[in-house]
Amino acid sequence: MKKVKSVLLVCTGNSCRSIMAEGILKKYLKELGKGDIEVTSAGVHAIDGAGPTIETIEVAKREGIDVSDLRSKALTDELIKKADLILVMTAYHMDEVIARWPDAAPKIHMVKQFGINSEEQACEDLDIADPIGMDESFYEEIFSLIKKEMERIARIL
Repeated sequence: MKKVKSVLLVCTGNSCRSIMAEGILKKYLKELGKGDIEVTSAGVHAIDGAGPTIETIEVAKREGIDVSDLRSKALTDELIKKADLILVMTAYHMDEVIARWPDAAPKIHMVKQFGINSEEQACEDLDIADPIGMDESFYEEIFSLIKKEMERIARIL
């Protein structure tokens, strides 16, 4: 795999999962001395400029990560072209991005699959559920899952 200089994290509205992942991945990359890798996030149905949900801000804050200044972005040609690696939260996101940008397919991966060979792959659900509208304990569960995946991914980048 060529050196990754830019990572794009994708979910639906870019207010929960991909924002969490962006904050966490930036933190881990910096700690590993890989702070030169650019990390951003966007949503397949995002509205530009919306802030993260209150729950997203709170669960991230408890981990020492400030995502309060991040703003949602809709996916654009520019974001897709600039990214060396595009990590999506669900199979739906993968299908949606590939349908719009078929040439980008080789650099699009599910978060839970990236960097894992098929022998290691568990028969678990590969989607990371959307916490929007759920209680804070569900946000904590999703944050914990994303944290585990971003820690793993930061090490292999």
